[in-house]
Amino acid sequence: MAFREYKIGARLFGLALGGSMMITLYMPSLNIVEVASTETGLRKGLSYGRVGGFSVEDPFLQGEGKPKTVMLSQDPSTGQAIEPVYAYVYEAGTPFTSSIRHPRILGAGVKDLSLEQGRIGEANQASGAVFVVAEGSWNGESVSYIENATATRNWSPDAVLSAAGDANTRYIGSGKIMFVREGCWWCHTLLPEETQDWQVFGVPPRLGDYNSESPTAFGSDRKAPDLLHVGSRNSSREWMMMHFFNPRLVQPHSIMPRYDYLWGDNDAAGNRIDFVQWRNEYNAYVSGARVYPPEVPEPAADSEARYLIDFVLSLK
Repeated sequence: MAFREYKIGARLFGLALGGSMMITLYMPSLNIVEVASTETGLRKGLSYGRVGGFSVEDPFLQGEGKPKTVMLSQDPSTGQAIEPVYAYVYEAGTPFTSSIRHPRILGAGVKDLSLEQGRIGEANQASGAVFVVAEGSWNGESVSYIENATATRNWSPDAVLSAAGDANTRYIGSGKIMFVREGCWWCHTLLPEETQDWQVFGVPPRLGDYNSESPTAFGSDRKAPDLLHVGSRNSSREWMMMHFFNPRLVQPHSIMPRYDYLWGDNDAAGNRIDFVQWRNEYNAYVSGARVYPPEVPEPAADSEARYLIDFVLSLK
């Protein structure tokens, strides 16, 4: 009897906590599963890969095990010219995004077209696959769905990457890992919320924009501009390169930290980057002893800086 009240209180607390978690997490998931994925949601899921954060295939958040996004203007199977199309390349062993592994989350119509016309059920993770976003009709309405181009067009991952070339390849999935790892979402949101936001940062997202994306990277605080549509507001790769290397090059009063260490040791030409000399020249520029700031080295093809820039420019 001595602790009877405490036992009852503890049980009631557990019941309240469990009930609140069910209301907060489980019940909304039932509604989310019923929401059809939008074209934006399909493209984001395909470009980000299975998980856009800590995962078994990438335990140290290096951007490993992610698909590549390429722009194709010729059919890699026949060599003929085609209308430019984005293709999402999953090389052999790269984990498929949730929308391929669990098509039911795509919602009615999108799931049916993806399975029947897109043949995503035939995709094999062990051998790799190439996906595109196609347009179809469902119950008289135009619907975007996922097409397994490896099955429908005979596009292999190696052939697609070879046809696209490095200049037309983007590491968006790996870039999101950099965005999460470097804490970009601690200051930047990906969610315009109020009417004033919509006028400046663009329209807010829809629920179907997040099918198969994990985590969403909404952000919890805003100390800097929202980035949901930043790729539409500023598509300059050179500007982004300068901004990440040293934000003060483009925003003199920016409080954003430098991310020059994401460049690694060498630039795109293979030359070793002398960070000490660069900073000395930059300080001379700030003090007025130098007319122009030093040139920012171009990131190497496999650098984390390139990954991050690719991701930010994809936010449209």
